[in-house]
Amino acid sequence: MTFDAVILAGGGAHRLGGLDKPALSVGARALLDRVLDACPDARTTVVVGDRRPTARPVRWTRETPPGGGPLAALDAGLHETTAPLVLVLSADLPFLDRPTVRALLDAAVGDGAALRDPDGRDQPLVAAYRAEALRREIALLATEHGSLRGLPLRALTAELELTPVSVTERAPLASFDCDTWEDLAAARARIREHGNVLDEWMTAVKNELGIDVAVDTKTLLDLARDAAHGVARPAAPLTTFLVGYAAARAAASGADPAEAVAEASRKAADLALRWAAESEADADAQEGGSG
Repeated sequence: MTFDAVILAGGGAHRLGGLDKPALSVGARALLDRVLDACPDARTTVVVGDRRPTARPVRWTRETPPGGGPLAALDAGLHETTAPLVLVLSADLPFLDRPTVRALLDAAVGDGAALRDPDGRDQPLVAAYRAEALRREIALLATEHGSLRGLPLRALTAELELTPVSVTERAPLASFDCDTWEDLAAARARIREHGNVLDEWMTAVKNELGIDVAVDTKTLLDLARDAAHGVARPAAPLTTFLVGYAAARAAASGADPAEAVAEASRKAADLALRWAAESEADADAQEGGSG
């Protein structure tokens, strides 16, 4: 499905003291980069706001004059797109994920689809729109009011028929945004919870290293456990490093990266178990001889 993405990153962040909100980090990753990671398949990604470093290339633009509000910013971003479907996101969504984006795109019949938060409110800045409908209604509003400056998004969405997409149990926080210091602290605490921290850490590391490979966390942790218990504790990180290196070599030769990791993990785990069995057999033999 061909789509473009427009990310609004030019707000004043008044409740955060006017700081550059999209650059604030959650899990050591900028909020904007976390949003960009949720839509890697966009044909063109336009960020409306001041230029700043990003994890992947984007196209930059600004509304004229700057500070004209979300509708003016959306119009500026829309001018940089050509796809029939446009994903519109705010830049402060730390828990937005790819499956949620895909659900929005799949549901964008009629004029589009918007994410419905747990309180039953539709979120116009977590939505997929038909570009033709957006351009039509924005043009009508500009003619009616003489300018888009200061107009709220609800002036636009009130005229559109949007399919609601409810957040799933797996991603109940997909619509959570960071407007205040309390929101930011809550997001940072959430990713460090026991059930989330490993997935968040693995995603952060992959982004930092510029790799995108499916990782079977359970398999690698089982391998680390076998190496630590069957060989020596320092063998755990060293073994997983070697597995990664071997998988990278296999992938460079044309193997599927995920399958390469799984195969290297299996071989190393079998080796660790044989190593442990040999040690146990020697220990048993020594005990028998001493008796």
